[in-house]
Amino acid sequence: MASEQNKIYHERQRLQFCLLHSLNNLFQQKDAFTRASLNSVAERLVLDDPEKETWTPFSLVFKPHHNSLTGNYDINVLIAALEGRGKTVIWHDGRNGASSIDLDDGSLMGIVVNVPVRRYAGLWKSRHWIAVRKIDGVWYNLDSDLQAPQFYKDCEEVRELLDFIISHDGQVLLVKNENRQ
Repeated sequence: MASEQNKIYHERQRLQFCLLHSLNNLFQQKDAFTRASLNSVAERLVLDDPEKETWTPFSLVFKPHHNSLTGNYDINVLIAALEGRGKTVIWHDGRNGASSIDLDDGSLMGIVVNVPVRRYAGLWKSRHWIAVRKIDGVWYNLDSDLQAPQFYKDCEEVRELLDFIISHDGQVLLVKNENRQ
């Protein structure tokens, strides 16, 4: 498995750019998305918003869909960025549990989860984006906080991870390749 993990692209955490890292890990490509491209998506969302916020001096740093210094992009940026690449994002209804997710669905590119995190001895509460993807028939947790990708021996282990995430206030988003019929 170690030699297989060497060919797995795994971007590590930097500041609050976990959405950027999770997207690059999902696409298995360095710079599939960049800070500039996600900032552009976030700015486009602001321009398209019919109820634009009033400008304040804090607006230079704290944007509606991200923090311009540290990243910390929101769900709207994730969805718009993926739709721009021909993907569909489906929010999984956690009341159904992970057993209702078809992990063998050929149109499923991967899964992005959003989990609550506490840092700095619990003083800082935030959320963290993580990509989970099947690569060459093996499922991997591509969390940018991990030293290396974590592999799962079967779909049941992936479902256990997803059920744990759901039961701890996490959100599960299925990323599907667009169905072209």
